[in-house]
Amino acid sequence: MVDRGASALSLPDDWPAHPDPILALNRMGSFDWDLDTGLFHMDAQAHEVFDLRPDEYDGSPMSLAVRVPRAEAHRLDALVAQAIKDGSENYGTYFRLRCRDGSLRWTHTQGYIRRDGTGRPRRIIGIVRDATQEMGELENRREQAVEDEARRQQTNVVQLTTAALAHARTVQDVIDVLKDTQGLTHLGATSLVMGLVEAGRIRLIAEGPAGSFVPGTDITRIDEPYPMSEAVRTLTPRFIESPEEFADRYPILWPHITGLNITSAAYLPLIAEARPIGAMGLLYSDRYGFTPEDRNVLIALCSSIAQSLQRAMLYEQEKDLATGLQQAMLPRTIPSVPGVDVAVRYRAASAEGSLARDIGGDWYDLIPLPGGRVGAVIGDVQGHDTHAAAVMGQLRIVLRAYAAEGHPPATVMARASVFLHELDTDRFATCLYAEADLSTGVVQVVRAGHIDPLVRQAGGSCRRVTVAGGLPLGLSAEFGQLDYPVGTLELDPGDTLLLCTDGLVEEPGADLDDGMQTLTTLITGGPTDVWELADLLIDVAEERAGDDDVALLLLFRRGQDTPESGGRLQQHVASGDPEALTEARHMIRAAVAAWGARERSDEIELVADELITNALMHTEGAAIVTLRVLTASDRRMRVEVEDSSSALPRRREAGESGVSGRGLLLVDLLSDVWGVEARGGGKCVWCEFVVRERT
Repeated sequence: MVDRGASALSLPDDWPAHPDPILALNRMGSFDWDLDTGLFHMDAQAHEVFDLRPDEYDGSPMSLAVRVPRAEAHRLDALVAQAIKDGSENYGTYFRLRCRDGSLRWTHTQGYIRRDGTGRPRRIIGIVRDATQEMGELENRREQAVEDEARRQQTNVVQLTTAALAHARTVQDVIDVLKDTQGLTHLGATSLVMGLVEAGRIRLIAEGPAGSFVPGTDITRIDEPYPMSEAVRTLTPRFIESPEEFADRYPILWPHITGLNITSAAYLPLIAEARPIGAMGLLYSDRYGFTPEDRNVLIALCSSIAQSLQRAMLYEQEKDLATGLQQAMLPRTIPSVPGVDVAVRYRAASAEGSLARDIGGDWYDLIPLPGGRVGAVIGDVQGHDTHAAAVMGQLRIVLRAYAAEGHPPATVMARASVFLHELDTDRFATCLYAEADLSTGVVQVVRAGHIDPLVRQAGGSCRRVTVAGGLPLGLSAEFGQLDYPVGTLELDPGDTLLLCTDGLVEEPGADLDDGMQTLTTLITGGPTDVWELADLLIDVAEERAGDDDVALLLLFRRGQDTPESGGRLQQHVASGDPEALTEARHMIRAAVAAWGARERSDEIELVADELITNALMHTEGAAIVTLRVLTASDRRMRVEVEDSSSALPRRREAGESGVSGRGLLLVDLLSDVWGVEARGGGKCVWCEFVVRERT
């Protein structure tokens, strides 16, 4: 059929303009489709669009089947039918034509549906145009968008991985970040292998998929024919783009991993400060080859990984050094002391953060002393770093030395404070020193800014023992307040003394008293065995995972094998301190009863009280009272009162109405023997009482 007059077809006034001026340069023709007769008229330009000669077209739409693939024809028919059914005025779509040479070409058509007065469709007039250039540009834009999105996703993975690596503190943290599903697997990697360079060898630290370990590759030489060794040796990435290439380049390794379905791999050196510290391998199971963008992203990512890995390695080295330092400063073993069971525990802080949170200045110590006594120390140096640990070690040593020299508890604490003040440091320390006479159960306690001790009685109840305290070590020397008050408590057989640092009781936002009450309740309901109780307390500290260290010392007094003789107690009595005088009397009464001298307890207590009172009244300083058991030819109880005055006491006649001058007379009358000794710049007044042997 001839399409005479088709070029004269006119388009509606409201026909849309071309969306792009460039499209007007493409071939475009018009058509007029008579729906009543089914004839499809096209102008010459439309023939060109369909790549048809006039003699090849008879006016029937079926004649276009030679150019329109069947799938496209079905889609066009469905589109037009739907537009007619919906009452639409126009339609438009892209479709493909098969040209004379067999190639496919994109085409665009737009039709306007003409209806009669009843709404019945009668004609469709429209255009067809060559859309090859347009669709090519659209495809390019689509491909570019896909590339941009892929690049954005890769960049996002790099950024997210780098951000996650910033929080990695250990080598295992780095590995965990990279193996996480939000990490490198977004780049398509199936698994990860990683090795570190150590002494000219590569030690495998991440072995890829579970069960994929290749025997003999846990430690390899850098000169061996493995891809990681090659990457480290040459400082150059190795990209393997197919299984065939893998098998050809690394025939020793490939037979061991054929079952992993690896299609490609990337092995990259990890370089920090211009030297290789390791290598990383990414294994893929669903890709072949790497684009330049892929390679650039992986190389950039490896730089970030290398920096994080080096930081983690340095952290672990410093942590090992710091932990070793702290362990060296703490007692390696706790000495066995007759009459007591001792349990000690230490937990390092576990809060997130820097190395400073993994080491601190908390410490404990147990010091055997002459005469059946034992000293227990708990302390905490300010700070959480290696300097705090170093100060702690020095302080522990001097405290042990001062106690072993025989100084009373208050003097031990004062001298330790002076030592810390004179040390080249700005740190201070809280400390509690308890000296227990195991034959009497009397415990003298000195507290330097530390928390109070607790005592769990044999029946299971636990109580906090309030002890008057002084300033922390270092600060008391700086402010000239070295007179530490001494508290006294009794530890009966079956009782347990608990000393701890504040990490066991303090919680953010909670009051210290509340923490002490919680601890008291926990101990009351805890196991009776001292080691099991220590485990329970440290487990609670672990669960809480606080940002402070915890040191713990438990001392359980047994009922048997306590010393029967050779006991010694000492008490510092400050001038003008009635509480100290009361505590001294309490100590003497308890010791005399415990040492089996009840028949002379009134005499001993009265004489000791007189000597202490004289020392406080007639000298300007404090007095030190010492009570000990002597077991030579006979068993004696000896009382010594030491002061800082060198003036010897004189016995005076008091007269009938005198209220003073009777002190030495009482001493002479009630004691079996007494005397005065020079002690440095002062003196010691002593007296002895013969007592019965213990039965």
